[in-house]
Amino acid sequence: MAQFRLQGSRVLAVELAGDAVKARNGSMVAYTGQMAFKKLTGGGDGLRGMVARRLTGEQMEVMEVKGQGTCYFADRATEINLVRLTGEVLYVEADNLLCTEAALRTGTTFTGLNGVSSGNGLFTTKVEGHGWAAVTSNGPAVVLRVGKDMPLRVDPGAYVAHTGSLHRSLKSGAGWTTAIGEGGGEAVQVEFTGEGLVYVQPSEKHTPGGDV
Repeated sequence: MAQFRLQGSRVLAVELAGDAVKARNGSMVAYTGQMAFKKLTGGGDGLRGMVARRLTGEQMEVMEVKGQGTCYFADRATEINLVRLTGEVLYVEADNLLCTEAALRTGTTFTGLNGVSSGNGLFTTKVEGHGWAAVTSNGPAVVLRVGKDMPLRVDPGAYVAHTGSLHRSLKSGAGWTTAIGEGGGEAVQVEFTGEGLVYVQPSEKHTPGGDV
């Protein structure tokens, strides 16, 4: 089994003993030992993942890294967050997925108009199984818990990933004060209900909703 650890907060070190990982193409910054690199097609497992990415124009080039030694990965000096999966599903924006153990299954799931309106596209990446995944964020991510009677609202541009039994829906952030021009809130928010964890970054991507 590959061993994942952080070297600082912006470099992922993966120790390999003949096993393999899948990583964003071009994210390797250094390695020791003997490594073999192979580019994979599509960025998701199976024909459905490949077709979904082509339909949406989403570019996610993935490589397989296999060997003996330690391989180091990074992506534009972004912060790296380790997520340990024990059978649950991780939903993550493709741009934020850096590396996974080879045993984890990756593919796409349809988000529909919710994803389009929040600026994240028709599909999002799904990672499932048992093993480690590394997720990037623009600044140190915070992990927020959603409870049965405790929904969470997130700015679409700050959303990174989530796990658990969560339902997400778009909500208007415009109240009376924002409608008359006295507020500074967000035009669109994503509400999470159910039970699970949401990863939020302290920096916002541009989204169609924008500020009110």
